[in-house]
Amino acid sequence: MNNSMNDRLSRPMNPAELETLTTEGFRPDLADIDRLPTLAIARLMNGEDARVPAAVAERLPEIAAAIDAIVPRMSRGGRLVYAGAGTAGRLGVLDASECPPTFNTDPTRVVGLIAGGPTALVTSVEGAEDSRELARADLDALALTPDDTVVGVSASGRTPYAVGAVEHARALGALTVGLSCNRGSALAAAAEYGIEVVVGPELLTGSTRLKAGTAQKLVLNMISTLTMIRLGKTYGNLMVDVRASNDKLRARSRRIVALATGATDEQVERALSETGGEVKNAVLTILAGVDAPTAARLLKKTDGHLRAALTDTDG
Repeated sequence: MNNSMNDRLSRPMNPAELETLTTEGFRPDLADIDRLPTLAIARLMNGEDARVPAAVAERLPEIAAAIDAIVPRMSRGGRLVYAGAGTAGRLGVLDASECPPTFNTDPTRVVGLIAGGPTALVTSVEGAEDSRELARADLDALALTPDDTVVGVSASGRTPYAVGAVEHARALGALTVGLSCNRGSALAAAAEYGIEVVVGPELLTGSTRLKAGTAQKLVLNMISTLTMIRLGKTYGNLMVDVRASNDKLRARSRRIVALATGATDEQVERALSETGGEVKNAVLTILAGVDAPTAARLLKKTDGHLRAALTDTDG
């Protein structure tokens, strides 16, 4: 990152600088929105939201390239770490927290860091987002390695916490990704992989929890989901690594085994019982006709890739 950009990040932003950010743009055509009927406002907002998927689609090559760089690192035991402040930080924490029940990942494998810590999830922590030092301390607590990936998330692309996290991670040899909603952002410049999803001015000027937040959520969904697909956490479009931690997920586990194998209810129940509720193992015992210990051994041999395990039994 050049010195002039560093200088801008190290001092408070003034109103004139805000005007240069697309996410802070003012829409004169919406100046009387508060006078409109509720249904009319809802239609306006829905129309604005409809623009987001197209903006994400423009950045699919960059998103895919970042994922293809993340996967081999995670295959070697690396972690996926999101770092952001405010809405961006909350979205990262949310995505990370959904990976263990969805993909049966260890909670330490996908991590969400938010400026100000857990308190900032529900309460504003003043000044936290402006601290690059705080980002460095949060990352140092994780003891980053070159196999880890840090994804800085910031609607403006200039939040010091997110930019500082990416800069520090890159200096430590970790893979870095910068996700923002403005072109030419400091965050993209600091990262190896910059993803700038430009969704335009918000319905409410500067309220980046709206379109920008939706765009970030869509991209984070894509990063975690596609990474997990590549890591063998699915079989086709079935979540065969789902963790059955409640009644709904136990029912889903039974359904997934049935969909993957075409087995009867009795066969599904028996397979899940024999494999301790492990969906992937249960599917393998049915499709390959092997016992539970053999299924466990084959999956360990193939790093949890069910298709590869099935091919192994065919051979």
